[in-house]
Amino acid sequence: MINEIRNVFNNRPANIMGNYKRNAVMLLLCEEGNETYIIFEVRAFSLRHQPGDICLPGGKIESGETPREAALRETMEELNLIENDIEYIGEMDYFISPYGSIMYPFVAKLNTKVVNPNNDEVDHIFKVPLKYLLEEEPQLYEMEIGPNLKEDFPYDLVKDGRNYKFSRGKLDQYFYKYDKYIIWGFTAMIVKNFIDIIKKEARF
Repeated sequence: MINEIRNVFNNRPANIMGNYKRNAVMLLLCEEGNETYIIFEVRAFSLRHQPGDICLPGGKIESGETPREAALRETMEELNLIENDIEYIGEMDYFISPYGSIMYPFVAKLNTKVVNPNNDEVDHIFKVPLKYLLEEEPQLYEMEIGPNLKEDFPYDLVKDGRNYKFSRGKLDQYFYKYDKYIIWGFTAMIVKNFIDIIKKEARF
């Protein structure tokens, strides 16, 4: 038996336990004059999922596709760009959400002045100056995450039953206010992480 187990695990690459939805997004920068901006999308109001929400370009990672390939493909599809319109810069830290998904963010630069979003997916785009995000601290709200157990949960199989101290946690929710827009959720979390990295590593 041990030999069979050894054959299974010898040189087996580790993976993440569980089934996660995998998405990739692009933090897309552009330059106008001496100013650098981040491009955001307002999702089309006809979409079933999160209509009208503010997000970064991106979407689901397809089978056989790397996260980077997905981020580039989705960005080109949503903003009607071609490959030469995007200059890939690098990858950010990825995020595993408590809701069963993994988000892979990447950074790139837009090399064209002409952007005509796909109206089926994007209502419109807007740009936020990087300088504003560097200087403006987002509002922070700590959202509690804990067990939401139904009545048929088998408490009888758990020590102390209903009195068991189930683990709880929190999720930091950031809110950036710019003009008429509120940037929040995973989008704001990615932006906050990007700002924190460049504040620590870059020299302006």
